[in-house]
Order: sequence, then C-alpha cells, then structure tokens
Amino acid sequence: MSQDALVAIAALLAPDEPDVADRVVHAYTDPDSYLRAHADQLDNRGIDEPIPELAWIALVDALADHGLLAEVDWKESADEIVAQLRGLRSSSAAVDRITITDLDTYEFLALAGDQLRAAGTALAVLDIESDCYPLVLLPAERATELVSLATTAGFTAGILSGEPY
Repeated sequence: MSQDALVAIAALLAPDEPDVADRVVHAYTDPDSYLRAHADQLDNRGIDEPIPELAWIALVDALADHGLLAEVDWKESADEIVAQLRGLRSSSAAVDRITITDLDTYEFLALAGDQLRAAGTALAVLDIESDCYPLVLLPAERATELVSLATTAGFTAGILSGEPY
C-alpha cells in the first residue's frame, strides 16, 4: 500500500480540500488514533478495529463529507443516482443531461458514465468491497490516472462506462 498514491488520489479528487489528504494520512500512519477520532462514522460501516483498507475508507468518507462523493446502493433508482450526482460539488451541467432509464443500477451507471464521458467528465467508483457504489466525478482525461493511482495504493477504482477508456 502506498501512502503517496493515496495522497495523490486525494489531491486529484479534492484539490481544494487538504482535509481529505490529511484524513487519509492519519488513517494510514496512525490507524488506532484515526479509529478513535472517527469512531461514530466508522461504526456505521461496522469498523471498530484497524483494517488494511482503513486509509481507503478514510478517503471515501472524507470525500463524502466534503460533498465530492455520492454513495449509492446497488439497487438505487436512476432518479436517485442522478440527484446524488447533481448534489456533488464536482457536478456539472452534463449530469442534468443524463438519460433516466429503468435499467438495473450497474447498467444505468455504465450508461450515465458514457453520457458524462461524452461531455468530458468521468464517472468513477472507488470500490470498498461493499454492496454500494461510492461514486466520484473527475475530468475524463484524468480517469486512467485515478485507476493507476488506486492500483498503486493497493485498491480498486473503476471508470463506469460501457466503452473502454
């Protein structure tokens, strides 16, 4: 696991929020202290002791706390997904143009990803091995960078799209 890669992801997804990187570093370098400081939030995830994924979870939670990540259920409706994406600080007018369909959640996310990509925005998921999709928006030209940094850090980020990047 690479602290530098995690910090680079925080900078990529939250360039104006140094607190995101600070929380990731805190979870990485002092997991016990991080657990105490964020016990309530981690308890909601069923985490009450240090786990190898703690810095990744810290990244997801910090991004969500700063309005830069939407965590949607695996069976969420298209309307709700679009509403949550619209509420992100990283959202753009392209989100308003996503076609609402009654596809299952993953298929809808791939369709939305394609539509956003056409407008220069990537829809990515930070995999936390759960039954939800932690979603972020970023410039499409930086999507492969996110995936690469996540791999270097020992985690998985995926770009939601029906087409390969």
